[in-house]
Amino acid sequence: MANRTDALSRERIVATAVQMLDATGEEGLTFRALSAQLKTGAGAIYWHVANKSELLDAATDAVLAGATTVAEAAPEAEIRALALGLFDAIDVHPWLAGQLAQGPWKSEALRIFERLGQRVQALGVPAPAQFTSATALMIFIVGAAAQNAANASNAAKIRAAQPDASRTAMLAVESAAWEGLDPGDYPFLHDIAGQLREHDDREQFLAGVDLILAGIAALRPQA
Repeated sequence: MANRTDALSRERIVATAVQMLDATGEEGLTFRALSAQLKTGAGAIYWHVANKSELLDAATDAVLAGATTVAEAAPEAEIRALALGLFDAIDVHPWLAGQLAQGPWKSEALRIFERLGQRVQALGVPAPAQFTSATALMIFIVGAAAQNAANASNAAKIRAAQPDASRTAMLAVESAAWEGLDPGDYPFLHDIAGQLREHDDREQFLAGVDLILAGIAALRPQA
């Protein structure tokens, strides 16, 4: 009969870690808590995963494996699909943002940066502008997705205290506050208050990607 250590697998440990990260964030993922969740000893987990850093990397890889798989298409379409895949993944798994924001030297972020860079090259961007172009995409995609996840987390806390506070209702309140600002001091916020109330986060995100892609297109040599 297999013992408890043999019954474990790296895949099961990582899948459980992802569930815990989704529920409690990185701070809630400890080997003691993971051991309790798996009903085993910490030593059995260490047999498969050396430390928390390795576990976080494995959890990140597991989530991103499906999220960043895109069908072959034109470079712009592949960039949009990759961006939306990351946006949706971070929306579901907010802790991902912290892992990807640690810098391009992290293996997971490095692979995403490489994929964006390849597509920037495929767009015919001159070599001196490739680094800046790929970096602008990477920073916007990860940063905007992280901000969206943070906004969703804050909204969830508000709804926990006020069950009737829907996203629509919260945006309406904020929009009304902007409309009530002195247009002499806040002309821009006053003008766009209605857009805040009606905007879709995902569509706004993709519009931002398209703005960057339009700027990148302007860098290509004109035929």
